[in-house]
Amino acid sequence: MPEPTTEQGTFRWHRDADSVVTVALSLVPDAPDAAAAVLAEVADRLAAEIAGAEDAAGNDGAADAGAGDAGLVRGVVLEFGGVEFFSGASLADLTGPRPPDAQRVQDTGLRLKRALRRLETLGPPVVAALTGSALGGGLEIALACHHRIVLDRPGTRLGLPEVTLGLTPAGGGVVRTVRLLGLVDALQKVLLEGRRLSPEGALAAGLVHQVVRSPDELAHQARAFIDDQAQDQPQARQPWDDPDHRIPGGGPREPALAAVLPSFPALLRKRTGGAPYPAPRDILAAAVEGVQVGFATAELIEARYAAHTATGPIARNMTSFTRLDLPAVNAGRSRPRDVPTRAATRVAVLGAGMMGAGIAYACAAAGLEVALKDVDEAAARRGRDRAAQPLDRALARGRITEERRAAILDRITPTARPEDLAGCDVVIEAVFEDPALKQKVFQEVQDLVAPDALLCSNTSTLPVSRLAEGVARPQDFVGLHFFSPVDRMPLVEVVRGERTGDTALARAFDLVRHLGKTPIVVNDARGFFTSRVIGCRLNEGAAMVGEGVEPASVEQASAQAGYPTGVLALLDEVTLTLGRRIRDENRAAAEAAGEPWRPHPAEAVIDRMIDDFGRPGRAAGAGFYDYPEGRRAGLWPGLREHFTEPSVRVPLPDLRDRLLFSEALEAVRLFDRGVVTSVADANVGSLLGLGFPAWTGGVLRFVEGHPGGPAGFVARARELADRYGPRFAPPDALVSRAERGASLSQAG
Repeated sequence: MPEPTTEQGTFRWHRDADSVVTVALSLVPDAPDAAAAVLAEVADRLAAEIAGAEDAAGNDGAADAGAGDAGLVRGVVLEFGGVEFFSGASLADLTGPRPPDAQRVQDTGLRLKRALRRLETLGPPVVAALTGSALGGGLEIALACHHRIVLDRPGTRLGLPEVTLGLTPAGGGVVRTVRLLGLVDALQKVLLEGRRLSPEGALAAGLVHQVVRSPDELAHQARAFIDDQAQDQPQARQPWDDPDHRIPGGGPREPALAAVLPSFPALLRKRTGGAPYPAPRDILAAAVEGVQVGFATAELIEARYAAHTATGPIARNMTSFTRLDLPAVNAGRSRPRDVPTRAATRVAVLGAGMMGAGIAYACAAAGLEVALKDVDEAAARRGRDRAAQPLDRALARGRITEERRAAILDRITPTARPEDLAGCDVVIEAVFEDPALKQKVFQEVQDLVAPDALLCSNTSTLPVSRLAEGVARPQDFVGLHFFSPVDRMPLVEVVRGERTGDTALARAFDLVRHLGKTPIVVNDARGFFTSRVIGCRLNEGAAMVGEGVEPASVEQASAQAGYPTGVLALLDEVTLTLGRRIRDENRAAAEAAGEPWRPHPAEAVIDRMIDDFGRPGRAAGAGFYDYPEGRRAGLWPGLREHFTEPSVRVPLPDLRDRLLFSEALEAVRLFDRGVVTSVADANVGSLLGLGFPAWTGGVLRFVEGHPGGPAGFVARARELADRYGPRFAPPDALVSRAERGASLSQAG
């Protein structure tokens, strides 16, 4: 007899006339303890129904729930989607667990493990019917089911992304993926990359069994599996519970695996560059150790490693960024609160070069109509062709259809006629970094666009307040600093000028969010926040070369610090001539204001590279690196000849810290000056825009999370200042905070 559907608050239970139970889970995000309790309750109810059926059949004595006949429960459909949590700790834990909390964190993971293990060994076949994403603990629940089917919906993702948060899977994810896929594939395809796979990607990786296109098909296929299983094998069991099961590829004692396994630590170090990321190392250890023991012992090994990473400082740093700072910024922490949202409809982009084309693409991809203007029609059409390039790449990879590509491009109208911009409610200027030119292009169109159009300048260094002097409505003028390449970089720096109004600032913020990007809000200053901070790292790298440090050691220090690109390679990418032009403008501005100019040791190196050696960067085919046929090869041998001093021995930790501290100290100064007004904006801007190492959680988190806290940071900065110059001297306000034990977010 079918049972009526019952609601248990966190799950809905229904048993049909054929004794198939459907359990629709409703799990609280980031609450592994709650998930474990819900799943334990589900398993208890299933066990009770099985035991009740056995009693009704005259089976004296309660048989072990894991070995008895399935009775009235022929199968279970576990229906859920949109589930993402991390089994080692809750969101509250992730902001602060310390090593003394390791046992508590370990127990949290073990509770979920026990619930899942009971579910997969009760007897009836259990199908995971995934209606949406299953990430972290969500996928771990699915992996404990005997069959996994996912509904192919836009945005659905599956995976174990814990490593990207500095964590180790703690709900059986390591143990089950290794036994399901084999050690090599589990590590490379799932665990060490932390990829969020599409349904088809998860199918190809072997994480799910089927992908379906509709909810009806999902229900049908789940039921079909249970029916087939009831005929072939009423007592369901996982592959790893079969006595004859062999892990794909074998264990470390298998000759083929034993031959490649020693290379894994080296490959891991190559991937991380030697930066302090404990999670990949712990995942590798848990996988290799766990494959050599039984299932229960392997789960305990996983739990111990998961507790180790979850209670470490790197996990706190990385999860505070992902779970606290980034959501706060995207939610509008720095947006004026009392300004209603106003959607943009038609955008005028002035300048069809690389940046203008990228901005036009971003707007069109977000559904906005775009008028892309340049000096002549041909230049504007070339810009539209550039805007098509990311679409062509996506089409080649099967990520979009030809119809989608055409629809986006149709929204971009190339033009040389100012009158074609009539009615645009947003203007984004993206011409060369010349104040007079930028003001000129605005003056040409400001009376043609909508009378209250938002006026935006894509500038990376020029003061927005000065640019606003050339327009009739400075209250509607704001800086929008996009990062290159626009289609890939997720950050936009929104710059408030002296006369920028709250309405303009809010509209700019909302526009950036509409484009699917993250806006940080900063106040006007030459170089703003991001350019000022990254400039300090670039200068420090060049200064090291000038001191006679081996260039390869400079790049190695960058890697060990955790930067995605070596500092000398990055100098080549941004071009040395651009850096020198910005330096000359800054010096002229300082002299005009009567302020002293303090030359940086990097200046002589940059000047020699440009003037003496003709090596201004990658665009010219020669910089700190050689570029045969446009591809980066090795470091230019001339660096050793002209700069390196074999007698110079700067410790690698000092080189690493000089790069990190140069940026962190400048960020603190800009925070104290009010250029960046929140710790969250600084952290998000540094990670998404500057490539500041992810393990730090952000540039100001690096200060507060340094060993010893801000006081430890101050002490180390003073050491660097004594050895390498006063540019490393900590600001007085930071010293005062450190002495009082105050955080950066506390005044004073």
